[in-house]
Amino acid sequence: MPDSDILSIAEKEGHMVITMDKDFGELVYRASQKHNGVLLLRMEDATGEEKAKIVRWIIENFAEQIEKRFCVFQHGRLRIR
Repeated sequence: MPDSDILSIAEKEGHMVITMDKDFGELVYRASQKHNGVLLLRMEDATGEEKAKIVRWIIENFAEQIEKRFCVFQHGRLRIR
């Protein structure tokens, strides 16, 4: 399924997209595609368990701030745009 379709479905259903695919940034910033939030994980060497732990921590601590925003987690830091 194309990334733009994933973003559209998630937006219509009120879901945030959690991904490691940097192409979603292109859709949000260059194509100005509507979204309900994107969380880009830049954790290429992390295990699935490590990624799940970080996502849980982000949601528990930043749920209200990340809604409908483009966010990047990298090197232990969360950037919210």
